[in-house]
Amino acid sequence: MTDSSPKEPGTKPRQSRTGLTATGARKAAAKSNRSRSREFALQALYQHLVGRNDPTDIDHFTRDLAGFHKADAAHYDALLHGSIREEVELDAMIVPLLDRKLAEISPVEHAVMWIGVYEFRHCLDVPWRVVLNECIELAKEFGGTDGHKYVNAVLNGLAPQLRSLEVEADRASGKARA
Repeated sequence: MTDSSPKEPGTKPRQSRTGLTATGARKAAAKSNRSRSREFALQALYQHLVGRNDPTDIDHFTRDLAGFHKADAAHYDALLHGSIREEVELDAMIVPLLDRKLAEISPVEHAVMWIGVYEFRHCLDVPWRVVLNECIELAKEFGGTDGHKYVNAVLNGLAPQLRSLEVEADRASGKARA
């Protein structure tokens, strides 16, 4: 679908981006309750990483934020509390794929990677490609300019270790890169 409004000569018509904001992020109405739970978990994990705030205090604060009622609260709980509980293990999996020290990684990208690794390990009902895509979208929306590329590289590197059967099945069918 293209925009039929007049344009300058030599320019292409702009495509309609239903469900996306001007920056390409998904509009709130187009987000699933699981996507919303990831956003709230990201905000909460950021508070944990930056402020080292108590997880219970973070949880209470986050649940009071506007729109939380539209999130999947159980998934949010799993992501927040599971990532904090397993932060040492999650970091141990992430660090070998980094090209710099973990302390030099943006807290947003760090939290997004925690979410991705946690979901790869524990949320087997979520396909690995969905986990990857959701984390890339989080990094695009909340992270630095090219943070999503870094998140993609790290999580794409971990997927074959943590979801080997799924990744191999997708590669065999041509759905994933070899």
